[in-house]
Amino acid sequence: MLKKGLEGILSQSELDELFSAFDQVGDIIILRIPDSLLTKKKIIGETLLERVKSANSVFYQSSPVDGDFRTRDLELIAGTDRTETEYREFGCRFRVDVQKTFFSPRLSTERKRIADLVRDRDIIINMFGGIGMFSIIAAKEKECIVYNIDINPHAIRLCEQNIKLNKLLGKIKPIEGDAKKIIDEQLEGKGDRILMLLPERSDDFLDSAIKAAKKNAVIHYYCHIHGDKKNDVPVLAKEHFLSVMSIKSDVLGSKIVRPVGPRYYQAVVDAKITK
Repeated sequence: MLKKGLEGILSQSELDELFSAFDQVGDIIILRIPDSLLTKKKIIGETLLERVKSANSVFYQSSPVDGDFRTRDLELIAGTDRTETEYREFGCRFRVDVQKTFFSPRLSTERKRIADLVRDRDIIINMFGGIGMFSIIAAKEKECIVYNIDINPHAIRLCEQNIKLNKLLGKIKPIEGDAKKIIDEQLEGKGDRILMLLPERSDDFLDSAIKAAKKNAVIHYYCHIHGDKKNDVPVLAKEHFLSVMSIKSDVLGSKIVRPVGPRYYQAVVDAKITK
């Protein structure tokens, strides 16, 4: 759609370089632009805003997701300068700030998969829970308890708002702070299911996830894996997990969650702790 709208404005070689995919979160669009086309970013943003009638703002993502808060730099290139919006997914409503907190609409399938695995009376420890997406979708229809931990105060503030926006069967307890410290002080041995949604640093927190787990708890371990062949990635993710896991566990499954770069993938390993 974007490339078609820019025909006659950009040359064919420029169109070939343009990334056609973008994310839409509520009425906000976020896109990446190749360095070679940054001088054309305004016309790209204005064209996209004109063609996507449900959008009010278009932002260029000028940095990767980084730092303890997992945020990115955004530059307005068309529309209203506002980074907070409302997003809906699987019957739930969420207030999202796309600049101050981490959020990806591309994880929706994984959020539903985890929610379907949750059972009534489960205690879930969401170590990097952000604004509460995984937590709220899990608690929407299951009588579970979810500890939604995040070090980002903006994420916890939005999580608290999002709990109020949704009618939940389960209960969510937002906790601001470092997941390692929170588990050490409050949650050792309490979790039936542990979510490790920080793929770039999961190895650093695996011991804390183990500490949080009851016997026979399930850890959902997310990681980034390079694979020349896509079909090899689940096996490589399992092998990596077993190489860093310090206690006995049974791998229940592994899969690709989404591509994050050329021959580079986010993967998840589900493992039962048999300590």
